Amino acid sequence: MKPSMSSEEIVAGCKEHTMWSWSRSDDVNPIAIARASGIYVYTPEGERIIDFNSQLMSVNIGHGHPKVQAAMKRQIDELLFVYPGAATAPRARLSARLAALMPGDLNTCFFTLGGAEANENAIRAARLFTGRQKILSRYRSYHGATNATMQLTGDPRRWFNEPGMPGVVRVLDPEPFGYSFGDTDAEKVASNIAYLAEVIAAEGPHTIAAMFCETVTGTNGILPPPDGYFPALKKLLDQHGILLVCDEVMCGFGRTGKMFAIEHFGVVPDIMTMAKGLTSSYAPLGCMAVSDRIAEHFRKNVFWGGLTYNAHPLGLATAEAVLSVMEDEHLVDNAVRMGGVMREHMIRLKARHPCVRTHRNLGLFGIVELQNAQGERIAPYNGTHPAMGALAKFFKDNGLFTFVRWDAFMCNPPLCITEAQMAEAFEIIDRGLSVVDELIAEV
Repeated sequence: MKPSMSSEEIVAGCKEHTMWSWSRSDDVNPIAIARASGIYVYTPEGERIIDFNSQLMSVNIGHGHPKVQAAMKRQIDELLFVYPGAATAPRARLSARLAALMPGDLNTCFFTLGGAEANENAIRAARLFTGRQKILSRYRSYHGATNATMQLTGDPRRWFNEPGMPGVVRVLDPEPFGYSFGDTDAEKVASNIAYLAEVIAAEGPHTIAAMFCETVTGTNGILPPPDGYFPALKKLLDQHGILLVCDEVMCGFGRTGKMFAIEHFGVVPDIMTMAKGLTSSYAPLGCMAVSDRIAEHFRKNVFWGGLTYNAHPLGLATAEAVLSVMEDEHLVDNAVRMGGVMREHMIRLKARHPCVRTHRNLGLFGIVELQNAQGERIAPYNGTHPAMGALAKFFKDNGLFTFVRWDAFMCNPPLCITEAQMAEAFEIIDRGLSVVDELIAEV
């Protein structure tokens, strides 16, 4: 079927009348996408592009799955919208299904349209439940771009949105960008927890409602926590009645090789937030899940929050179908297996390319960091380097989509990826890193 608009027409029309995230509109040079299937997206002219970042680390089951599309069409024909005070079958089914999947006593859901709204409502729930106002968050974090969640976010995008919601106290991660809490995991955990305990004491523990953490830091480094971090953190927070909120918006739903990333680390948070992979981004949906004791509080006390699209039937039905696909096609198991395949490719790249500084992945949540000829990060915090721009252009010109940011590029393909497709992607990456090797050798 011939596309109704060419790439040039689509891009021109979009640039004429729309604004763009995190960008000067005059600078954007977007790819026009007409359709998508599996791990690939296609331009109107039929050019095939490997989606090696699952768009926004979110299309976990791959693009265009027919079973999910069919479920969405059925729901459109059955019931498309009712106000959020109504009870619906998709709401009853999905909440029960998530309660069975989530760890521990996380059994109660509040549905939103996305991750930022889930985190907004987690702030609200924590403050209402504890009667306290302050929130702890970490500098290497991203929790959303609304007024409140932008202040939870630690990365530099926050700067241009200040001042925002008051009451946020940001702390260093156990793995800061340019500082080390120690050489071993045990040293990092002990030092970071001691530091955090002093921050809590200085702020007044009786004033702090919750601490927000990305279970595995996403955009700002794909950083699994040091071994033992979450048990030590939960113990410290529990001593002071401070809630632990784990943001699984990016790392949840199989991305790390577990249904939820927190399952790797042996604790159950008081609140967990989700989105992205919940519907594989086929439809907007987020979720705040709370523990039984918090849910019981709101059975007796008003939850002072609401959204027009809370528990939207189409999003709920989409999530049901996505969870069925994940189960039927064993996609969490595939993330474990293909995570090992990805690691082998990364090891090979480091052996071949002087520009590779380090790499890491947990399941199909991966990153490769680059260095200059002196063995230093190729770009500073919130900075860039001409070689990174050249690498991004190479990927785009050679049919691979992923994020190139600061000193690194992301490796987060859909969980349905095969060994042959992984090899196809890393062949392009291999050639792109040769470009970087040449550029750093010239400096």
